[in-house]
Amino acid sequence: MKVLVVGATGFVGRALVLRLKRDGHEISAWVRERQRAESRLGSEVMLRGPHSSLTDAVAEADAVVNLAGEPILPRRWSAARRRALRASRVDLTDQIVRALADAPRRPRVFVSSSAVGYYGDRGEETLDEASGPGRGFLAELCVAWEAAAESAEQLGVRVVRIRTGVVLGHGGGMLAGILPLFRAGLGGRLGDGNQWLSWVQLDDLVELVTTALTDERWHGAFNACAPEPVTNDEFTRVLAAELGRRAFTRVPRAALRLALGDAASALVSSQRALPRRALALGFRFRFARLAEAIRDVVASTVEIRPLSRPRRYELVATSHLAAPLDEVFAFFSRAENLGVMTPSELEFRIQGHPGDMQAGARIDYRIRLGALPFRWRTRIERHEPPACFIDTQERGPYRSWWHEHAFRADGRTTVMEDHVFYSIGFGWLGRLVHRLFVARALRRIFAYRGAAMRLRFGLSP
Repeated sequence: MKVLVVGATGFVGRALVLRLKRDGHEISAWVRERQRAESRLGSEVMLRGPHSSLTDAVAEADAVVNLAGEPILPRRWSAARRRALRASRVDLTDQIVRALADAPRRPRVFVSSSAVGYYGDRGEETLDEASGPGRGFLAELCVAWEAAAESAEQLGVRVVRIRTGVVLGHGGGMLAGILPLFRAGLGGRLGDGNQWLSWVQLDDLVELVTTALTDERWHGAFNACAPEPVTNDEFTRVLAAELGRRAFTRVPRAALRLALGDAASALVSSQRALPRRALALGFRFRFARLAEAIRDVVASTVEIRPLSRPRRYELVATSHLAAPLDEVFAFFSRAENLGVMTPSELEFRIQGHPGDMQAGARIDYRIRLGALPFRWRTRIERHEPPACFIDTQERGPYRSWWHEHAFRADGRTTVMEDHVFYSIGFGWLGRLVHRLFVARALRRIFAYRGAAMRLRFGLSP
């Protein structure tokens, strides 16, 4: 299937593209900034826009997915911000539907984002897809957003409206913003903590969207949230427990409103939504319980240990992928795919056009570590398909960096192992920086890499 994705460079969009490529779909992405998109989406996605015709892009697709939308938080909802939120959702969806109307050949299905904010602040009420809309800015925004998408039905296109809960996953979403606070023991409930939170793990969300694209029975609104919503108080306790921390802090509603104005309502509104339609059609959530979803993000599978020589360390990460060795190695051997496996926060950009991956090749790229930008030059020391390749840092933030990517077949699956030996120097200060920042960042980066590869290739049993 040829799938056009709008919003492909975002937190959910990047994950969806990887999942769709696993099934062999041909993906194109409508983007605003091509260089940024190339870095985030890699060599397997055809980029369209911003100066080409959206109608032409739609006409070439069998399906369209719209995941675009400016972040609801953390900025205040000024009049200008409200207009921007509406433009990135309602106006853009209107634009897509106009392109559908003008296309000489129309896609069969249009999957469009919405949110459980559609239901407004509903307290203890249990909500499903038959529940009516609520009141307030977010509810009204979602109603207009869905109405814009629903108008495509008049064109003979099957429309699926995905009402997404809070998304939990590697590299973005709610957890990216609050994990540092909780790890520091500063996490806590918001308001009285009694408001209900409807959540969904990222892998389950993209699986749900993938199913909506291919299953003709999916039509209309679907709640994209796990079958067990929790209160904010329970969410706080589970997250703190998984991190081995305590969470005594409480942020009063008045303080949230003082900081965020009307936008604070997004944090304290209560939606106890259930995915009844998806369950009725046989969809199974891999992460149905909150503790499992949080553990998948926070439990590190990346090992870092100090070596006998001071300020030198070894990192080891292993993935078991449900794809043949040649396919996995071919993906990793494309320098253009480095950004696909890198969290957005690093702002990874390849400088120029990398040549073939071979011994002696050099790749220049730019990254950001926190507030500090760095230029990094990698040299490929060895390239031995399909067993391994080794790269070293010629220029970058580390005193030394040696990274072996090793691959071996295990039946029809592939075991991928990363071995990194690195040093950072600067004596006792370097050891402190490593403990407080570097080790945590590397665990986060390689955990994201593992999660991305799980989406792209699947995990072997």
